[in-house]
Amino acid sequence: MSTTAWAGDIAVIQTKFGDMKIEFFEDKAPGHVKNFKDLAKKGFYDGTLFHRVIPGFMIQGGDPNTKSQPREMHGMGGPGYTINAEFNDIPHDRGIVSMARSQDPNSAGSQFFIVVKDAHFLDGNYTVFGRVVEGMEVADKIVSQRRDHNDNPFDSISMKVIIKDK
Repeated sequence: MSTTAWAGDIAVIQTKFGDMKIEFFEDKAPGHVKNFKDLAKKGFYDGTLFHRVIPGFMIQGGDPNTKSQPREMHGMGGPGYTINAEFNDIPHDRGIVSMARSQDPNSAGSQFFIVVKDAHFLDGNYTVFGRVVEGMEVADKIVSQRRDHNDNPFDSISMKVIIKDK
């Protein structure tokens, strides 16, 4: 899925495998989009890892614990606050960017995931806030990495997130 014109700002997620460009669904999840952009602009995501990769499903990142904590703590961190769910009608198709959360629907903070294969069982239960418009081949490379029993890649895959104005 590639395009040259986006409706608004985009995020560029830079990794050692290349860049992914994300467009936002501000009309469907305004609070989540604002939260993601605010965190990115502060450099919150820079140096965090994709700590959970599941072939045929998704890649997950955005946990500050992945910068310095032992691997056992990866997936447990956040920005120190949570935001309320903004469930919407966008299906979890390949390339969708959605917020990770605990069992509590209103527990999202900073962790997000990118769907590498349609996952409609998530529809209506996780907040979709964006879509990869360029660079899905990067997500495919990330999801295919060797990983431990917690689906954490053995070789670190860090990110830097930049918000670019339209």
